[in-house]
Amino acid sequence: MFFMMRSILPILFCLLFLVSCNEYQKVLKNEDVKAKYDLAEKYYEEGDFRRAKRLFEQIAPKYVGKPQGERVMFFFADTYFKTEDYYLSGYQFERFIKSYSKSDKIQEASYLEAKSYYKLSPKYSLDQTDTDKALSKLQTFINTYPESEYFADANTMAQELTTKKEKKEIEIAKQFDKLGEFNYPILVSAIAALDNFITDNPGSAYREDAFFYRVKASTNLAMNSTPDRMQGRLKEALDMYNALMKSYPETKYQKEASSLYKKITKELEGFQENAK
Repeated sequence: MFFMMRSILPILFCLLFLVSCNEYQKVLKNEDVKAKYDLAEKYYEEGDFRRAKRLFEQIAPKYVGKPQGERVMFFFADTYFKTEDYYLSGYQFERFIKSYSKSDKIQEASYLEAKSYYKLSPKYSLDQTDTDKALSKLQTFINTYPESEYFADANTMAQELTTKKEKKEIEIAKQFDKLGEFNYPILVSAIAALDNFITDNPGSAYREDAFFYRVKASTNLAMNSTPDRMQGRLKEALDMYNALMKSYPETKYQKEASSLYKKITKELEGFQENAK
């Protein structure tokens, strides 16, 4: 009996699958909006979001302005999110928010809209347009719904994206510093970028890096300056070294920073000797 059941079960599953497929294809092709609505909700509740999405896609325009429209539009947007089509889920949730601003689902829709753009955010080295949009949406959500059950998650996502943008900024400044080894005017851009980073990102995980690379870039600039500008730039480099050590006395760049400090002070001592 047990072996008979084992052989019958796969056949039953196949039959159920075929019946389900036939039902789906039949409803998909007919003009019965109510039948499509019922089957779309059934698939949604069962977690078959791809089929539900296809059906909601067909009936959504039919329910605009109707009582069921709010429910259909939310589920429609959510099927895009659940199937990882984040461009369209972001767009559809944005439409839902504009169309149903008084909905009980508005908070969840706002969260999922922001999360859609969060999911689209690329790695730090690529264009960060979607990251900027995600941060804007997340900040709006955080400001609007501080008591939301989604608040902690939204805050975590915002912090992650902020860190990603900071990493991009610091990597650009480091690249300026590297290029400056061969093109010294670029070092001026590197120092300015690092100054701005330190001012604009007081709590950044990359702030220590910015302090060190500013010392490195300013030392490199001073050491390759004309004699009439060298002393002034060495003093600026020394100020930047002191700023690093004041903010990070146990800096992870201790060895490299100490080497730069010795170069700076040695050159400044030379100027003092010549002045005697």
